[in-house]
Amino acid sequence: MNVHEFQGKSLLKAYNVDIQEGFVAETSDQAITIAKQLQEKFGSRFFVIKAQIHAGGRGKGGGVKLAKSVDEVGELAGRMLGMQLVTPQTGSEGKKVNRVLVAQDVYYKGESDTEEFYISILLNRNTGRYIFMFSPEGGMSIEEVAEKSPELIFTEEIDPGMGILPFQARNIAFKLGLSGLAYKNMQKFLSGIYETFIGCDAQLLEINPVLKTSDNRILAVDCKLVLDDNALFRHSDLLAMRDLNEEDPVDVEAGMHNLNFVKLDGNVGCMVNGAGLAMATMDIIKLSGGSPANFLDVGGGANAKTVEAGFRIILKDPAVKAILINIFGGIVRCDRVANGVVEAYKSIGAINVPVIVRLQGTNAEEAKKVIDNSGLAVFSAISFRDAAELVTKVLN
Repeated sequence: MNVHEFQGKSLLKAYNVDIQEGFVAETSDQAITIAKQLQEKFGSRFFVIKAQIHAGGRGKGGGVKLAKSVDEVGELAGRMLGMQLVTPQTGSEGKKVNRVLVAQDVYYKGESDTEEFYISILLNRNTGRYIFMFSPEGGMSIEEVAEKSPELIFTEEIDPGMGILPFQARNIAFKLGLSGLAYKNMQKFLSGIYETFIGCDAQLLEINPVLKTSDNRILAVDCKLVLDDNALFRHSDLLAMRDLNEEDPVDVEAGMHNLNFVKLDGNVGCMVNGAGLAMATMDIIKLSGGSPANFLDVGGGANAKTVEAGFRIILKDPAVKAILINIFGGIVRCDRVANGVVEAYKSIGAINVPVIVRLQGTNAEEAKKVIDNSGLAVFSAISFRDAAELVTKVLN
């Protein structure tokens, strides 16, 4: 689960990490009020206006602006709110900006006395350890740095059982070229962001840039935080940060029905129970000359409502030319799924693409009779080979 920058920063602050202070506004009037508060509390002369969307590269799309007065804050925020922001990560359709972050000026003595760094924490699945990835080239896309100056990207692996050790924090601070008070503050900063990462059960914590101010403070100027969905059951406070407006409506709908759904770029929709069978089904679709349009696992508790929801989600994709339903009746009975298919057909109405149903396992024969006697334009199959041949037939 992604969270917004302002939410990520609030979590960093809860773990005693210094951040670029700011508040969220949903109107230009709110933005002006926040700017006045920042001016009074921190003495800010300039202000940064940042669009809050779940995508990187906001600055390149016009989603990060510098305001040199309180009035300009209101003007820039008014322009940004409601705009369809297009960045390298949003695609051509972009994302609507519903709120902006109004943040303090942290370059208060000029950029010549400041330094920017890149720091992220993620899991190295090959070693089963966490890894700090860092670079003195902050403020740039890490992909650009990797392409142009790979020697400036460093890593430090962390044993999850030990956490980040003092010598490792010193090593990172040293490789970033810091000394004196900034060197000391960076070590505290690294410990804080690691505690945030672990405490939130995060998959990724990326801060770009991390800023060394002119008075040697170390601040998180940005924050990208991705939380592990599988751990959200123990973080109700973090789950409340979910912004459904930033997610694909189809993914949201699938989640509401406890469906595991991934959109793909093919022409055959598939509905399967079990991830392994779903992968095999996508293989058989490819071998039959088609291309899977999605991964959809209905799980072991499939019923009429689940099947109907799956149908509706698959049919939202105009590229789908056929649907293959492949169910192995172990936990779930095949005849129950067959009845669900028939009920879904009647509920949805006209389904203008061929539907192939392969049911094996508990009550498979009964299920085939239900499908064959339904009077619906549904093709039933017993074996994988039958299903593959039917896919080939309906696509041609």
